[in-house]
Amino acid sequence: MNATWMAKNVSPELLKVAERAERDPSKRFLSLAHLIDEKALVRAFERLRKDAAVGVDGITKEQYGQQLSDNVRGLHERLVSGRYRHQPIRRVHIPKEKGKTRPIGVSCIEDKLVQGAVREVLEAAYEPVFADCSYGFRPGKSAHDAIRALHQSAMIGEINWVLEADIVSYFDSIDRKLLMEMLRRRIADTSLLRLVGKCLHVGVLDHEEYSEPEVGTAQGSVLSPLLGNIYLHHVLDEWFAAEVKPRLRGRARLIRYADDLVVGFMFREDAEAVLVELRERMARYGLRLHPEKTRIVAFQRPRRGQQGGKGPETFDFLGFTAYWRRTRTGRWFLGLKTRAERLRRSMQAVRDYCRRHRHADVRQQHAGLRRRLQGHYNYFGVNGNMDAMQRLRFAAQVAWHKWLNRRSQRSRLSWDRFNALLKEFPLPAPTIRVQVWRAVPS
Repeated sequence: MNATWMAKNVSPELLKVAERAERDPSKRFLSLAHLIDEKALVRAFERLRKDAAVGVDGITKEQYGQQLSDNVRGLHERLVSGRYRHQPIRRVHIPKEKGKTRPIGVSCIEDKLVQGAVREVLEAAYEPVFADCSYGFRPGKSAHDAIRALHQSAMIGEINWVLEADIVSYFDSIDRKLLMEMLRRRIADTSLLRLVGKCLHVGVLDHEEYSEPEVGTAQGSVLSPLLGNIYLHHVLDEWFAAEVKPRLRGRARLIRYADDLVVGFMFREDAEAVLVELRERMARYGLRLHPEKTRIVAFQRPRRGQQGGKGPETFDFLGFTAYWRRTRTGRWFLGLKTRAERLRRSMQAVRDYCRRHRHADVRQQHAGLRRRLQGHYNYFGVNGNMDAMQRLRFAAQVAWHKWLNRRSQRSRLSWDRFNALLKEFPLPAPTIRVQVWRAVPS
């Protein structure tokens, strides 16, 4: 069983559910809804961030917590009696690259508690049976673990061809009826399934426009990542292991982080055959592969001493670009660097911050820049990616100087004065935070 999940603050009853699920992967659970008690709702409240976004009712976590016992008691009574109704989700749009936006659903605090308690129960039933190839939104697993798996497969020669797949608007495309059918294979408790349905079938308030989507799960929901994993567990993970791999000529490895996935193959014909089958499989479940972002990449490790640049082709995964690079001894090694578009976005975010806060106190500006740079380093600080992180730090210094220099028309901030300021308020230097492989070769 996932040791990280066992170490979480869950009830003994939930641990028993997880143990039974591990002993019998095909088991259907008859009675689970009773585990969503007042203690489970309080645990869900404690897991919320202090600055959790407010829903359509405008109630903050702090306000709800002022009478937490009474509020939780009333919520639990409505759940038991069947009178609980999920309030509409407030939709906000998060900017993406190229002017696009990502819609995020914000639930009310009370609905977040219900979603969190339901997630806890479903996680106990599903976590022991999820496939090892799945890394997204799972306790004890991370994007860096998925990157490590990719690196390992490439270095031992399992990957000569890569199927880079992108599912169009995955969470907005999930077929709810099919999802509920999948849940029924594992969950026989109608009360719990009915509650999941209430969390799925909710209205959406986008500014002043109200709608009731018939498909999808709201991104931003506490429950949505787990439901998304359950859907792809049945659509992709089980199918690939049981039906696809046994028919292939060579070895293959699926690596999935939520809806972001790559499949490595030894032989091109295997990759081409699976791509055709994968399109059909996805369509059967209401999903569609992006025609431009889904492709087969030649990624065979170059031979020792082979001349050339960084190898045949590159591909992107989880914000990184994977490529072959040569070491000083002539060996070829899998390299990882920040994806160019992601680095540009990070640089632009730093410039925008400096512009918006140019009149704020220097200490405040410094603290904000430190947080942004350190957050970037924490994720992208992997072996071999120092150059990209240094470029971001340099861009931050240039932007900070530029906008400090524009605070006053009377005096200019020379580079000498700015360098003196940097000594008092230094920006954090990039460091390798994550060892994707144990040692960097010479």
